[in-house]
Amino acid sequence: MRFGYDLLALPYLAVAIGCVLVLAGFAVTLVLASFARVRAEKRFGQPELVDKLATFDATGRRAFKGVLLVLGIALSFVALARPQFGRGTRLIPATNLDVIVVLDYSKSMYARDVLPSRTARAKAEVARLIQDLPGARFGAVAFAGEPMSFPLTSDGAAIAQFFRQLDPNDMPIGGTATARALERARELFARDPKAKEHVRVIVLVTDGEDLEGDPEAVARACAQEGTRIDVVQIGGRAPEVIPEVGEGGKVTGIRRGDDGKPLTTELSAEGEAQLARIAETTHGAIVRSEHGETGIDRVAKELARMMREELSEKVETIYAEEYAWPLGAALLLFVLEALLPEAPRRRLTETAAPSPLTVKERRRARA
Repeated sequence: MRFGYDLLALPYLAVAIGCVLVLAGFAVTLVLASFARVRAEKRFGQPELVDKLATFDATGRRAFKGVLLVLGIALSFVALARPQFGRGTRLIPATNLDVIVVLDYSKSMYARDVLPSRTARAKAEVARLIQDLPGARFGAVAFAGEPMSFPLTSDGAAIAQFFRQLDPNDMPIGGTATARALERARELFARDPKAKEHVRVIVLVTDGEDLEGDPEAVARACAQEGTRIDVVQIGGRAPEVIPEVGEGGKVTGIRRGDDGKPLTTELSAEGEAQLARIAETTHGAIVRSEHGETGIDRVAKELARMMREELSEKVETIYAEEYAWPLGAALLLFVLEALLPEAPRRRLTETAAPSPLTVKERRRARA
């Protein structure tokens, strides 16, 4: 048995206190009535004669009516608390998880501080993430200056293949347009009618900051829609040389600027703060690559734990509302209290009319 509402909640506590006060008031009334009766007997004379003056002693009936009233209020209090009894169990199906991986394909992802390269390692770990989350649906956004996307699907292998066949050299426009990529992920969720009922997560994997758009504004919009963004930050503030990669993925040298100096990639302090705010705004996690790892595997473990514990099937006890029984009993007691009079009904006794006097009797009366 359980109650639908807390018995100690303020409205019900007030009703309980009121019941106690009413009961105490009846008790005090009975005591005062007893004292008043004794004083009346002493004041007006002998108790036997005073008893003859009272047509009926209503003290007992009033006490009984008070008990009925207090019991009715107490049962009303129980009915308001909504008593419930278990009637069985039911299986709650698992909540589906929708994950859109937003992967950075800018030229800086060719850097080799993570072997064999940032982009190759990221694609391999994204494929592993998909394998570790059976039952989840996946979508994909590959971006540099402009995003390319793949809609949500239960075919995780198709998503892994989508990422696998792309390279930074395949992107039509260079750069790191994180805001556009996150907005494209939002659009993928909005286009899918099932996504509204699922838990939605965006996994952003990038090594740079967005200098063009406002990814924090997109993150705030995601937070309002209930979408979480987990950020995987690859690379740090230490400069890393960017290799020149030709067709077939072969390194042909080092990328150089117009001045002939090698091009390097590093994330500024403002860029790190921006990525951290994106995650914090949506109550997501931020993972930084370290010790030659991208950090995608840590995000995969957390999502797998969430599916196993928070989104898994659950057995729930079904409770039936039983408030009608105490409520019906309370109404019955209130009706009995209202119908029960404080004194029994008096029977009207007919008095005999005096017979008319005869003429002789009238004369005698006058004489």
